[in-house]
Amino acid sequence: MPRAAVLWSIAALGLTAGSLSFALALTSDHVNEPALQATLMDWVTLPYIFGGLIAWWRRPESRFGILMVLAGFTMFASNLAWTNIAVLHSVGQTCDLLPAAILLHVFLAYPTGRLERALDRALVLFAYVTAFGLELVGMLLGGFGPNNVLEITSEPHAAELLLRAQLLALSACALTGVAILAFRRRREPRPARRSLALLTNSFSLGLVMIAVLFTAGAFDSPGFETIRRATLLVLGLTPVAFLSGLLGARLARSAVGDLFVELRSDLAPADLRDALARALRDPSLELAYWLPLFGSYVDVDGRLVELPHDDASRRTTMIVRDSIRVAALIHDPVLDDEPELLEAVSAAAGIALENGRLHAELGARLEELRASRARVLEAGQQERQRLERNLHDGAQQRLIALALELGLLELRLRDDVDARQVLKEARREIALSLEELRAVAHGMHPAVVSAHGLGVALEHLVARAPVPVRLSVELPDRLPGRLEVAAYYVVSESLANIGKHAHASAATVGVARNNGHVIVEIVDDGVGGADTEDGSGLRGLADRVEALGGSLRIWTSHGAGTCVRAELPCA
Repeated sequence: MPRAAVLWSIAALGLTAGSLSFALALTSDHVNEPALQATLMDWVTLPYIFGGLIAWWRRPESRFGILMVLAGFTMFASNLAWTNIAVLHSVGQTCDLLPAAILLHVFLAYPTGRLERALDRALVLFAYVTAFGLELVGMLLGGFGPNNVLEITSEPHAAELLLRAQLLALSACALTGVAILAFRRRREPRPARRSLALLTNSFSLGLVMIAVLFTAGAFDSPGFETIRRATLLVLGLTPVAFLSGLLGARLARSAVGDLFVELRSDLAPADLRDALARALRDPSLELAYWLPLFGSYVDVDGRLVELPHDDASRRTTMIVRDSIRVAALIHDPVLDDEPELLEAVSAAAGIALENGRLHAELGARLEELRASRARVLEAGQQERQRLERNLHDGAQQRLIALALELGLLELRLRDDVDARQVLKEARREIALSLEELRAVAHGMHPAVVSAHGLGVALEHLVARAPVPVRLSVELPDRLPGRLEVAAYYVVSESLANIGKHAHASAATVGVARNNGHVIVEIVDDGVGGADTEDGSGLRGLADRVEALGGSLRIWTSHGAGTCVRAELPCA
């Protein structure tokens, strides 16, 4: 925190600078309309100095306030060119274009006062070299009047060409600065704050006016003086917009009282996040609860949340109560410029977060349970697939080989009628055993699904259905294996139930993708009355579908048929 004496001393120097500007203009022998000129310059100089002092006082950790103060005194330094004293005139003339460079620096360094990107630093450095370094070279070449004490050679034409080049280069720098500000605004959307939008717009407008002014000066435009006055008027508005933003932040802190009133009504966890977002004026705010049992942060529904690290677009503020971390606010980085507001809202929220944390912990346990069910289902599916493969490659192959050997033996014993009859009966029993084994293996894992896809598997299933079935499969490509198997079992079990209980004359089966879900629907025209609990197998289907994050619904009534509809997420 800067000392009050330092701030008051700088404020006194600013007032002195403003007064001296008037004195220099009024006593100058080469300034047209001196009172108007001095008023316009003070309109820019003093707001930057005093606005910077306020910013430095309110945000001592930010360099932005100091940078604004330096910008104001740099503008005063350029006013020294009005004096008739040769040395001071030369100093002021050397600083004539420097305000454009430092204003570019100020606008690109908001809100921290630091140039965060290499492009910004390179652009500002180029602007300083152009505005000050080349101006000094021009002074050495002469051409700036009789009071130029730095003149070592008289090359007014070269000095004029150099000045035009400086003006055009600084104009290009200003327009590049506008492009950078526009890119930042598009890439990093900010909360909907009028004061911030006004400030960003004033930065851009100021740079555009500087570009127009310097372009007009480079080509000796007849309206140059009018453009210069308009530019000074616009530049003086930027500190006003900045101060209005500070006032808005102060008013925002008064909204913490409203937050306390809301928190007394025992808000639901989702409503708590909305209340915090309103108090901070950040609709993008996220609230993450710390769960010590899981050692992680989760949202209100129990889903894992990763806190941003080294991310320029998001920031994290921890909420601690009684030296124990409770939650974290993930917010827009612009709130870093309002630490008091963040601290006040965090303190208010800490009191009300315990219920939300318990809700989030319950959600995390449910999420863990869902994941556990999915893992159990996947493990069971893999084990059934392994058993099906073993049956196919082992027992089935041996039975087929035995049937072939019996067939050969039957040919050898063609003259022994009794032996041939026994062998024929044995082959028939083997064939029945193979059919039963294939049915068992197919029940464990439908290999046709893995090999040929859901559509082909359902065609085989419908062909063996106990009633005529109209099949419609509208899938642009194959689904993940677990979804294809689940959909197959839903159709298989439903058709089996239709054959056993429905007494239906026809059925339809439809499979399609819609809004990130696979929809499986089976409808029959039977007697209805399907029971999800009484041995129909539908409860097991529901468990299978829900383990994949889906839902199974059944519509049935006596005499009006049954509709089974499964929705499986497939994002």
